[in-house]
Amino acid sequence: MTVLRTKEKQVLFSLIVGLLSWLVPGAGHLVLKEKERSIIIFATIVLTFCIGIYIGSIGVINLYGATPWYVVGAQVMNSPMVLVLGRVTAGGAYPVHGWPNEIGQIYTSTAGLLNLLCVVNAVYMAHLRGIEPAEG
Repeated sequence: MTVLRTKEKQVLFSLIVGLLSWLVPGAGHLVLKEKERSIIIFATIVLTFCIGIYIGSIGVINLYGATPWYVVGAQVMNSPMVLVLGRVTAGGAYPVHGWPNEIGQIYTSTAGLLNLLCVVNAVYMAHLRGIEPAEG
């Protein structure tokens, strides 16, 4: 019975680490006591995303006009804030065309894919560390 509970706790812990990693880039690694790694992850992903927004404006996050970049292109993997920004720009109030649009979408999607890799890495590290078996 204790083995089952330990496995359930390990799965729950891994899910929490993965969710935290998606909510705030680097937060999952911070929970795993990897402070330096979490700072590097946070800075890299946030700066890459912000550069994409700077180049193409907020209009590059477009739920309806650029669905492949938004969903398949992994802008959504940055954090839940992209979902909020997608709703703000859904009406087409921030049109972006040409090179700034394409480059901004590439940067924001790259940040999302980087965050996806970091989420997977954090969950894998949590799985490897596991939870110490309960004494008793």
